[in-house]
Amino acid sequence: MPVLATHGPHHIRLTVTDIDRSREFYRDVLGFDIVAESPGRPDDPEVRTDPYRLYGGCVFQAGALLLGLRPVAPAGDSFDSERVGLDHLSFGVDSRQDLVIAAERLAAAGIEHGEVIEMDQFGIAILSFDDPDGIHLELTAPL
Repeated sequence: MPVLATHGPHHIRLTVTDIDRSREFYRDVLGFDIVAESPGRPDDPEVRTDPYRLYGGCVFQAGALLLGLRPVAPAGDSFDSERVGLDHLSFGVDSRQDLVIAAERLAAAGIEHGEVIEMDQFGIAILSFDDPDGIHLELTAPL
């Protein structure tokens, strides 16, 4: 019997350096809809520390998951997947062909990305790329 019984992830919040740039990326590149947005700006110290005002950030609907952006990292800071914490986020797509199309669209938008990699032993294919703060993202499709 586990100590706690959960239903899996409800939401994830990422710390970012520039809310405008990150909002645009997650909305325009990944196609997530904004479901909540701070009424204030993160340069206001009261907003920056207020969870009820989303710390000056926003929340997206990403399938069944809520994805929040918290713009409190200093300018020039960047993600490091080799530190304790998050390694990467992976978002599901329907097919390997969707990964091929995504790679073409990322390239057309000037966003660097990896190759489509088939991981037969896991029954998936992946496509890796980074958000504007260098947070490692991945699209995953069943094989």
